[in-house]
Amino acid sequence: MHPSKKIVGTLSNELSGKSILLGLTGSVSLYKSIDLARTLMRKGADVKVIMSQEAVKLISSEMLKWATGNQVTIGLSGELEHVSLAEENDGFLIAPATANTLVKLAEGIADNPIISTALNFMGYGKPIAVVPAMHLPMYVSPQVNRAINRLKEMSVNVIEPDVVGDLAHYPDLDLIVSDFEVQLLRGKDLKGLRMIVTAGPTREYMDPVRFISNPSSGKMGVSLANEAYFRGADVYLVHGPLSGNTKNFVKKSIPVETTEQMSNSVLSLVEKGYKIVIMAAAPADFKFKDTKSKKIDSHTEVPKVELEKTVKISSVIRGKAFLVGFSAETADNDDELIEKARIKKERHGFNVIIANNVARRDIGFSSEYNEVIIIGDNTIRKIGKEQKTIVARYIIDTIKEELKNKNLL
Repeated sequence: MHPSKKIVGTLSNELSGKSILLGLTGSVSLYKSIDLARTLMRKGADVKVIMSQEAVKLISSEMLKWATGNQVTIGLSGELEHVSLAEENDGFLIAPATANTLVKLAEGIADNPIISTALNFMGYGKPIAVVPAMHLPMYVSPQVNRAINRLKEMSVNVIEPDVVGDLAHYPDLDLIVSDFEVQLLRGKDLKGLRMIVTAGPTREYMDPVRFISNPSSGKMGVSLANEAYFRGADVYLVHGPLSGNTKNFVKKSIPVETTEQMSNSVLSLVEKGYKIVIMAAAPADFKFKDTKSKKIDSHTEVPKVELEKTVKISSVIRGKAFLVGFSAETADNDDELIEKARIKKERHGFNVIIANNVARRDIGFSSEYNEVIIIGDNTIRKIGKEQKTIVARYIIDTIKEELKNKNLL
């Protein structure tokens, strides 16, 4: 076994058994594709590389051979590699994709190995994605813009670049990997759904600098929003202050601080037609009855405080949407956790509730991992300890099935 293959599956096994063809074209950003290849490998994929002649001028094919442990295809030898590569691999990711590549692919001009191979992938109906990277004036030119729109019409996944100054930059690696991973494993199976996901804590202020809150990072809610977004849903993320390595890739998001602000934002979106609400946030249950507009002087005053309950967001939208709630409980065992979650499900009118045991320190709040039990009207499903991004996928899968059962999908 090639030494580089030892990293396969070290991060997760989500892509185990998947063979991905990575296409490199002549953009100076292609050096980032080495890390992209190895990130895909760490998620379990076998990665093969095809390079254009322009790409080889910028970086050695030997570097990609070392990175992946596989031979690199540069030119076509007459052995019909453009056909066999499409037959043997599950998906094709062209990253970076130059303007030349995008326009030729959109027009079907098969004058190089990457375009010829891509056309075969499209002919087989296999997933294909492109990651544009170039100067911004070229990216927004009419020709490239028209090509991108045509590719989208052909079900090519265009993973949009980061626009920084006058450059359309190679985007965040996690964005590329997450988006393409979902394309391989699920596709756009949520297209047409309009969803709200809440995430993170809220803050209830005593004075301008002191507040009640909790340790929620928001990662679970953001992971759910990202997953639904990549699967084609129209998603709004309503979130409190996020922390840690929490990457939000959703285009529509509303930052809030207080529970009342979160409630008002969710209600407004429900009234605009967003009828599926995943309430993964951890809003504060209490607020100060009296607040100060100026900072309390700790040297001269010890405030006497009185608390009152905050609004329950579920009570504001109950009966107006399909509600998915979360139940963060302390429990000695799964049976106790399920019972507490069921009581909460009925009390708040949730269609689905996701329970997790916050008595454990290795999952939940401020952790990269979670373990949950999903309870629907006719479903109880346990998801063992996994990264929150993976747990999010299984939660969305279950919500999709519940929606189907209610003829809402």
